[in-house]
Amino acid sequence: MKEYLNIDHIDQFNAMPEERQNEFRKQILAQLREHPVRHLDTEWGCFADLPPMSKEEIDAFADALLEKMTLAQKVNQMSCDLTPANVNMIPERYNSIPYYAGEDFDHDIPAMKFTDGPTGVVLGYHSTAFPVSMARAATFDCELEERVGDVIGIETRSGGANLFAGVCINLLRHPGWGRAQETYGEDPYLLGRMGSSLVKGVQRHAMACVKHFIANSMENARFRVSVDMDERTLREMYLPHFKACVDAGAASIMSAYNRFRDEWCGHNEYLLKKILKEEWGFDGFVMSDFIYGIRGTVGPANAGLDIEMNATQFYGRRLCEAVEQGLVPEENINEAVRRILRKKIEFSSVGDKSGYKEEKMGCAEHAKLALEVAQKSMVLLKNDGLLPLDRKKTKRVLVAGDLAVLGAIGDMKGSSAVFPPYVVTALEGIRKAAGGDVEVSFLRGIVTDEVKQLGKGYDAVIIYVGLTHENEGEYFPAALNYSVGGDRMDLGLTAKQQELIEMASEGNENTIVCLQGGSAISVEAWKDKAKAIVMQWYSGMEGGTALGQILFGDVNPSGKLPVTIHADAQQLPYFGLDLSNIEYDYYHGYFKADKYKQRVSYPFGFGLSYTSFSYKNLRVSAAEMGVDGELTVLVDVTNTGERGGDEVVQLYIGYAGSAVERHVKDLKGFARVHLAPQQTKTVRLAVRAEDLAYYCVESKSWVTEKITYTAYVGSSSAQDDLLSANFQIK
Repeated sequence: MKEYLNIDHIDQFNAMPEERQNEFRKQILAQLREHPVRHLDTEWGCFADLPPMSKEEIDAFADALLEKMTLAQKVNQMSCDLTPANVNMIPERYNSIPYYAGEDFDHDIPAMKFTDGPTGVVLGYHSTAFPVSMARAATFDCELEERVGDVIGIETRSGGANLFAGVCINLLRHPGWGRAQETYGEDPYLLGRMGSSLVKGVQRHAMACVKHFIANSMENARFRVSVDMDERTLREMYLPHFKACVDAGAASIMSAYNRFRDEWCGHNEYLLKKILKEEWGFDGFVMSDFIYGIRGTVGPANAGLDIEMNATQFYGRRLCEAVEQGLVPEENINEAVRRILRKKIEFSSVGDKSGYKEEKMGCAEHAKLALEVAQKSMVLLKNDGLLPLDRKKTKRVLVAGDLAVLGAIGDMKGSSAVFPPYVVTALEGIRKAAGGDVEVSFLRGIVTDEVKQLGKGYDAVIIYVGLTHENEGEYFPAALNYSVGGDRMDLGLTAKQQELIEMASEGNENTIVCLQGGSAISVEAWKDKAKAIVMQWYSGMEGGTALGQILFGDVNPSGKLPVTIHADAQQLPYFGLDLSNIEYDYYHGYFKADKYKQRVSYPFGFGLSYTSFSYKNLRVSAAEMGVDGELTVLVDVTNTGERGGDEVVQLYIGYAGSAVERHVKDLKGFARVHLAPQQTKTVRLAVRAEDLAYYCVESKSWVTEKITYTAYVGSSSAQDDLLSANFQIK
């Protein structure tokens, strides 16, 4: 499949006249019919019957196999089975079947079989569609995310893949980033906790790939922008979550499209070799992002880029020639292939092979988990006593807004395009939850005055507005025939949607606004018009069910914001759609809000409940600890309301008298706790001294300062919500 046509890069194909492209397509299809794609007869080839091995045994087995391989066979392990000529022909849509890399019939070596994410498994047309990663972050529930990973791992294998590349942990520096929905928010600690949990769950069954390494926080400019930052910002803000996933045993890392300090990330030896493989001891393999992930052969091969995906443009024949010409040492090839073989061998004995069947994908058990995640992820931003709706008193409800019947589950044009067996829309979920005694009517809301006039006759009006994949998501150049999505420069609703809210509230004071989207949506212009606001995110295939349950009180909302909702765009870091260079500094999100005492609409970590919680008796287990020590922060949390509910207890640490500039506070712990009415629990959160260190540029090392620290504990990052207690490191 690798030498069908003499096209070396996708740009050559895209530059051809349409008539010539069609001619090539016909040739490709004809050759595919004559020579159908074939694969090994068994899932794991020569590794199929291996027993679980120690690391030393795996290394020895890989080395023995490596010695038998020719240069071409080694390079084949590093190259995808598709070419620029046929990449858009196989499969029928992006990743509906696995992308293969490194299948070797001579030695019976199985391929890396790739499926994308992170909303679920992209394979097929009946995968479970979970709420997007941003929504899952709002649960602040690592155990739940590990269970999500477990299901994704099962569906990865059930769909014929062995590598899931959906652990997206890029830091949300600006909420307008088009792919914000694919990550876990603006805080590196939260990213690390949630990302490593997903890795652990997936890797009970399949390899997990963590992406995009690093500083991939812009979408429209991702193929050209160079990101610069000082070393402390790199080490403290943009690397810790990747390190957490490496420490959790992630099998693979995907390099980013952008440049870092003027060097393409896939060519960046400092990132891939020095930090990732040498400093961190990462023993897995590095793959490129797709199509534009690398821009040459010698650079990435010498920098530590182990596999080119998803089309062989610069590896394959070109890499063999580079080795033969002395431009790439063969030891670099051996090192890459050794890493690849090690992971194939290791994961050949992982999981329950008899349990991976196609009917597992999108099954009822997995859909039930998707519903649980949706229930726990929605954030109640405002409630002036209107919610939950009482079925005894609320007899007529009007739902307005086209999106209520759309069933949007997130980006549907790139790596997030999961196709579930069904999607419960907001309107369907509201009607189901309302029951037979409550009339639920629907208006598209095209004529806003109609909503105002008709809304007067209802007990409540639910305005369903927000975003879709046309407003945000993965961005592709026009040459690839996409023209929607990408970054958002305007973080607010459309003028039409705002008018819909305003007119509805004029006609009926009991107006509820439900927001759909993958990141922060500005609310300042209209939030006073609504009695209640629910941030639903893109909540997966069962999102409508969960929304109805929350609005009618069958489920108590418990989500917390993983991103700050700013009151003014001027509060945000610099951002743009057409940039060649940008500098990322130490401050964004709540870190910047704290530093400049910004008044935000809703702070990081914020979320209301239908009950109330009080925090008392904050204390630390010891007044001081050593530089290698650990202590516990304790707080008594009481449910002071009349219904049971979950609270997310958050721990932030501040620094007094530091030798360097620090954030006002950093998230360093959280715990989700369920409390019955009037119940009190003591919540314990551990703090390790080493986790409070800063990176010293001069010594190139982490420094744990012997100073006074402040533990802040509460229900959000807002200072008014926090109790405090001091301790020292001696």
